[in-house]
Amino acid sequence: MKQISSRFSIAVHTLCLIAVSSSEDCTGDYIAESVNTNPVVIRRIMGLLKKAGLVEVRPGVGGASLLKTPEDITLLDIYRAVHVIEDNQLFRFHEDPNEGCPVGRNIESVLQSELSEAQSAMEHRLAQTTLSQLTVKFK
Repeated sequence: MKQISSRFSIAVHTLCLIAVSSSEDCTGDYIAESVNTNPVVIRRIMGLLKKAGLVEVRPGVGGASLLKTPEDITLLDIYRAVHVIEDNQLFRFHEDPNEGCPVGRNIESVLQSELSEAQSAMEHRLAQTTLSQLTVKFK
């Protein structure tokens, strides 16, 4: 079974670390050490977060800071920033089901509304949680 990309959890980890650290400390290497991953992975994630207007990255000397307060960044903002899903669909359908089979012919139309509602519920829940609600749990 294909899992949702780890970019989301890495991005949340990264933003929480930036929120609780000084901007001088938050270099790519420092963040990569905390996440326990290659700095290249962090640079890619930081590029997505920067493009979404969530972080500022200082070139040269390094370091990153939040462009919004932790109270104003939701998990949904982060989820959308790192492109966890393709084509705005969390659930994908298998290709070419057998049209001669009543299940194969109808599975996508039968499941589509259920899966869309599940995705909406998850996104609604993510929108209710802010970065600050997470960072207070790390102190």
